Formats: sequence, C-alpha cells, structure tokens
Amino acid sequence: MSRRTDEGPVTIYDVARRADVSVASVSNFLNWPDRVSVAMKARIGEAIRDLGFVPSLAARQLRGHRSGIVGASFVNASNPYFGGITTAVEKLAAANGLAVVVGSSHESAAQQKRFLDLFEQLRFDGVVVAPSDDDLEPLRRQRDRGTPIVLVDHEDPEHRLSSVSLDHREGGRLAAQHLLDAGRRRLLFAAGPKGVRQVARRIDGCRDAVRQTPGVYLEIVRALDLDVADGTGVGRRIAELPPARRPDAVVAGNDLHAIGIVAALTAAGVRVPDDIAVVGYDDIPFAAVAAVPLTTVRQPIAEIGTAAARLLLDEIAEPGLEPRDVVLAPELVVRASA
Repeated sequence: MSRRTDEGPVTIYDVARRADVSVASVSNFLNWPDRVSVAMKARIGEAIRDLGFVPSLAARQLRGHRSGIVGASFVNASNPYFGGITTAVEKLAAANGLAVVVGSSHESAAQQKRFLDLFEQLRFDGVVVAPSDDDLEPLRRQRDRGTPIVLVDHEDPEHRLSSVSLDHREGGRLAAQHLLDAGRRRLLFAAGPKGVRQVARRIDGCRDAVRQTPGVYLEIVRALDLDVADGTGVGRRIAELPPARRPDAVVAGNDLHAIGIVAALTAAGVRVPDDIAVVGYDDIPFAAVAAVPLTTVRQPIAEIGTAAARLLLDEIAEPGLEPRDVVLAPELVVRASA
C-alpha cells in the first residue's frame, strides 16, 4: 500500500502525473525496468521519492509476481530453539531476496490454521512449519494448491511434504545411556503435555536404554509446558520428596525445562549432579552458561533452519518438485550437570 498523504494514498497515477509520463511507463519501471530508458527511469524514480509512493503488494500479486515473503509457523517462536531456526531461515531467505514473517501456534491447531490460511490468502511464496499436531492433511492440501511447504522437526509419513527432522528416539537413548553409564539407576523423564510427538520419541529412546540395563527404574512426570517456570515446579516437587524416594537422574524434555529444574533443586539444597544429575535437550545458547552448565542433547539448530530454507527455496524455484526428507543426527554434549 502507498504511504498516505493529506490528500489520500499516493497512486501510480500520481507518480505518472508528477513525472509527466504515462501510467504504462510507471508500470514498466516497477515491473520491467529494462523496458524504460535511463532518462525516464530518473524522472519516475524522482517522482516516487518525492511522493513517497510504495508499490502495492496486492497489485503485484494480481499481475502474477511473487510476494517476496515466506511464512513460518512455529510452536513457540520465543523458545531459543525455534529462535535459532528462525535466524537461520531468515539469513538464507534474505540472501535470496525474501523476507520472513513468523507466528507462534502455541501447540494450537486452530492458531496454526489461522496463520496458514492468512499466509495463503496473502500469497506468500512458501511456508516453513513446525506442526502443532500430527494432522498434516491440511498442509498437504495447501501444498497441492500451490504453496511450497517444508516441515521442521516433523516428517510426513506419506512423503507428500518436504521435511527436516532429527532422530529424537536416538537423542533420548543417548541421554539415558549417558546417565546409566555414570551409574544412575532411578531415572525420571520430565515431559510436557501428551501429544508432543518429538518428546514422546525421546521417552521411547530412554526406554530403549533402560530395557538394556537390569535394576533401573524410569518414571515419567508431566507438566503443562516445557518452559523454565514449569521446570521449576517439577524441580520443587522432586526436592520435596524424601531423599530415598528422589530420582538420582532427570532427563528433561528440553533445555528450558532442565534449567528450571536445576534452579529449583539447587535452591532447595539438592546438589546437581552429586545428588541428582540432569540432562536437557536442544543445546540452546543458555545451556553452556547456566549456573550449572547443562549436559544436553544437541540439535544442530542452525543446520536445521538452513536445510529447511534450502528445501523451501528449491520448491519456490521449481514448483511441483518431488518432496525430500532431511534427517539429522543428535549429539550428546557433556557438561557439569551430568
């Protein structure tokens, strides 16, 4: 939309009058500059600057041009994990002349649908999505209608959508095996709400490791969310237990949850890792500089975002490209908390 003046919005007709050229010449300047002479470009450019004219995105779209914008719908864009992915997507998108608009679904399928509907109505060039649930059919239909879509941290069982994901089951197994190798035998997995499939796979990986070691106990404890506040609540509940009933190791659903757990345990006089070892998941930037540096399972955040952006750019450049899947390996990072 053009910038408003006292007389109303500046239009292409105003620019043509100011530059003393035809409307078609202004249109060529905006869309096919090679068709305009150097002298005319100077006149039109000066008129645009004087009037503060901004070309209409909607008009460009009606003429068949791409919007120059890609959308991103993440579970929680304020989470440093998704923030890191967003940064990587933005860098590669910007290098290719694209801007990125980001929204948070907060695990709400309805909110995710609102974002995706809006992105489609505005004719965004493509979308990166961390799905809020396992129902991918709306996303598949949107891709069939022409919007390139790439999943993050989720794969499509029908392989109709491109995806970048991590082997979360192996990540959970790495975390639990590290604790078992250190002699821990009473493990607790601090999870968020049911239905988050990535965390469910991490729990499965923990169980894989536990099954291989006799005499090991694994308990699953759930919180409303996987943030610092809910982690603090879990840590307080653990600290309130008699020492003989406490776990001797905790695997957290993510690093924010783990940081809250460690803070609550430490405040209650429970020593980490002497009394209870704690392992997080993600390796967000805060993990290494926490009061007790956090042992965690690293997700290659920048690599995930870059891979997703590359897949999306390929699909934008070549509509109908066969979907592709990128699966990355987790890595255990050992620090002071375990």
